[in-house]
Amino acid sequence: MTYKSEIREGMRIDWDVAIPMADGVVLRCDVYRPEAEGRYPVILTYGPYGKWLSFQEGYPDQWGIMAKDHPDVTSGSSNRYQNWEVVDPEKWVPDGYAVVRVDSRGAGRSPGFMEVWSAQEAKDFYECIEWAAVQSWSNGKIGLNGISYYAMNQWQVASLQPPHLVAMCAWEGAADFYRDLAYHGGILCTFAANWYDMQVKTVQHGMGTKGRRSAVVDGWVAGPETLTAEALGANRCDFGADILAHPLDNCEYWQSRMPDWSKVTVPFLSSANWGGQGLHPRGNFEAFVRAASAEKWLEVHGIEHWTEFYTDYGVDLQKRFFGHFLKGEATGWDKQPRVQLQVRHIDRFVARMEEEWPIARTAWTKHYLNPADLTLSPSPVSAAGAVSYAGLGEGVTFLTPPMAAETEITGPMAAKLFVSSATEDADLFVVVRVFSPDMKEIVFQGALDPHTPIAQGWLRASHRKLDGKLSEPYRPYHSHDEKQPLTPGKVYELDVEIWASGIVVPAGYRLALTVRGRDYVYGGGTGRLASMKNEFTGVGPFLHDDPRDRPPRIFGGQVTLHGGGGKDAFLLLPVVPKR
Repeated sequence: MTYKSEIREGMRIDWDVAIPMADGVVLRCDVYRPEAEGRYPVILTYGPYGKWLSFQEGYPDQWGIMAKDHPDVTSGSSNRYQNWEVVDPEKWVPDGYAVVRVDSRGAGRSPGFMEVWSAQEAKDFYECIEWAAVQSWSNGKIGLNGISYYAMNQWQVASLQPPHLVAMCAWEGAADFYRDLAYHGGILCTFAANWYDMQVKTVQHGMGTKGRRSAVVDGWVAGPETLTAEALGANRCDFGADILAHPLDNCEYWQSRMPDWSKVTVPFLSSANWGGQGLHPRGNFEAFVRAASAEKWLEVHGIEHWTEFYTDYGVDLQKRFFGHFLKGEATGWDKQPRVQLQVRHIDRFVARMEEEWPIARTAWTKHYLNPADLTLSPSPVSAAGAVSYAGLGEGVTFLTPPMAAETEITGPMAAKLFVSSATEDADLFVVVRVFSPDMKEIVFQGALDPHTPIAQGWLRASHRKLDGKLSEPYRPYHSHDEKQPLTPGKVYELDVEIWASGIVVPAGYRLALTVRGRDYVYGGGTGRLASMKNEFTGVGPFLHDDPRDRPPRIFGGQVTLHGGGGKDAFLLLPVVPKR
């Protein structure tokens, strides 16, 4: 099949261009480029969401929220070519970029067996980068830029070190598929299986006439062929079943998806979201800290997962970065501080620059758990105490006194807990919260859920084993390579990683640590998005409620938290003093 080329909106668009892979499979891409003949730097993405499915049709809820609240997103563009989680070509092509969107193997217009984030996909991505580099319209400098899936696979392909990859922007992109996506602290998260059903299988190549017809170009989003249900099933992995079959991180399945940080050497901008607890912020922080790249930057923002990538704020940041590395322009990026934070307050964000992460001047501060009165104390508790709760229940909450002064908490967090269980295991859901002087909880617009707490951490007690090389006091790193069942009634010391976050707490407000036996719930309900299966209740789609993973006979016994008398249980917080 030959591709169609036409002029639209001042751009030359080549539809369904063939990219042959080494094994004979032919992937399909769209190329948006300036009308004038020439060689241009390339912004490239590779992923499964269907390059012919418009943002507005595929994700109407998200588009409606963004277009209403952020008119700068839609201004200066016809928005006909907006696509979920990738750049708007109408805002990049006029600046002298070619924009290439590749449908990944088995998705959209690209045939083949679909296996998300597999080693095969990473190899395909590599070949697409090298293909784009030698096209007549390319100057050989390839940049990668996208959100979520289109960020997560950047870490993978960067490990393969394609010669023409010059720079990349990974916007809200997880990196560790076991810890960031599938098993939080060893506890199965149902999000990945549901996401696969709702957002990937619906645009699998071969849906054809059973799927959507494109509003952008004449043809079927996931065609041109229409396959039987049996053929579609045979052409894709069962992602949910694959995850369930690999509960430990000691296997090729997970290791083949893990980037080798020592080989990630390309310049990059890593953008995280304070409210992305459950999927995206952890990978962006880990990448910035662990990748071998000498030229790397971290940016952290808030509000919805998809929004800031498209706003003037986000586009300007991306263009300054890529203008510097792909075009050699004097964008000021050579003076860009290594860390740019949108510091979160109760009612606003305040921009601030830093030079490292975690922030060097952080005062790592322990708040000790007192089971006797459920408080968080600045000093170790002398008297031994204990408090119990149902292993699948709402748990207990420990509170600080009202803050004497405004206090900024920005960075990774951890909890050291002393736990016993009436059964052979226990799942701990650890939540950092803020309460106003009248004890109303302060929640925020998260990456997906509009009512999210400050920070969360998870740990299955039988997964308590730490990796001695990678663990830090402020960021425990669990091996997840074996199960160590509990002896009922015996007390165990557990270190819980709480994902990095940030908040400036006003004077008079209180901090709280809740230790639960199930997911956090915000009272009152929070709505949902059409692209997600479940109603949101404070944690968005990141639920841990699969009974196959959490049978009550193992996880439903009484759990007891111990503190004081030498068992110094504490919450470790990154208190950041003003300069």
